[in-house]
Amino acid sequence: MTRGPDPLADGPGTDPLRSRARRPLASHQTPGLVCAHHHLYSTLARGMPAPPRTPRGFREILELVWWRLDRALTLDILAASARLGALEALERGCTALIDHHESPESIEGSLTVIAEACAEVGIRVSCAYGVTDRHGPDGARRGLAENDRFLAEGGRGMVGVHAAFTCRDETLEAAADLARRHGVGVHVHVAEGPDDADAASRLAPLARPDWLLVHGVHLADDHGLAGTIVHNPRSNMNNGVGYARPIRFANPVALGTDGIGADMLEEFRLAYVRQREDEVTATPLDAWSWLATGYDLFPEALDDRVSWSHDPAEAWHLAFTPGVRPLTVEVSGELVYADGAPTRVDAAEIRAHAAEAARRLHRRLEEMP
Repeated sequence: MTRGPDPLADGPGTDPLRSRARRPLASHQTPGLVCAHHHLYSTLARGMPAPPRTPRGFREILELVWWRLDRALTLDILAASARLGALEALERGCTALIDHHESPESIEGSLTVIAEACAEVGIRVSCAYGVTDRHGPDGARRGLAENDRFLAEGGRGMVGVHAAFTCRDETLEAAADLARRHGVGVHVHVAEGPDDADAASRLAPLARPDWLLVHGVHLADDHGLAGTIVHNPRSNMNNGVGYARPIRFANPVALGTDGIGADMLEEFRLAYVRQREDEVTATPLDAWSWLATGYDLFPEALDDRVSWSHDPAEAWHLAFTPGVRPLTVEVSGELVYADGAPTRVDAAEIRAHAAEAARRLHRRLEEMP
């Protein structure tokens, strides 16, 4: 029999979201939520033209959908996409995004565009450009240079790598070296699909505890990689790559969305039921702890406050209560969302501008060979 909500399961001081807060919380409040892996550039993908043919596996999903989309991006389209993605994160109580970006035709300045869009809306962001050799050595060089420029100018971020299977060993080593020089980690997709199954052996000599290892579906239990695993259950199910079963890893585990919005309560619910499907004795507490790991990656979010429409805002309640929404959101003491609207920006204007940018993006995709 399925266990129902248990209000006693999260006693005082045991809830990892609540117990780590830096200021007192009411029972209907949490710190701002953290999305540990996002792709803000994909916000305008909704309704995009169909690919040239139906993808028959994960590699073709990348080639026919996402690698075409990132090539079609311009900086102005990216700005509209990032503003809308940031707005939607705020509307769901997510105040900190760890973003992973690629726009091979518009690399230079792209991370600043994303950072400025998030700052305009009023949320926090960590940026990284996904270095890859898919576009030749010059493309990899330019990606490394964009990470270097952004970090050197004081941007909050990491060094991004697309995935080991799209990079030469020399590029992986250059990215790891750049991260070390800036005192940050590497943000990289790892073993998401079978094409990247040997990622652990290539990355193990380079990886450090401050790395983000995104997906990990095809990693062995004893993979030997240092870093935090970022679990993206909705994306993994959508791409048909399998279940990562993150409970098996000794690494810390965080939750991300892989670009499918930033509704972290919804991602928490899905992470729980996916785990429950795999193991019927699972409880919401594992997925709730994965959500809390976001604060190790973005501790500033502990200074934020979200007041929710459900009381109490605790794991056993929220796992079984769909439709919970923020009533107010404070970021570093500033009220940035109240009465169903952001306070810094005009939500209608952002959505209208995004709709126009989406039309231009989709036209570019239709014209792409």
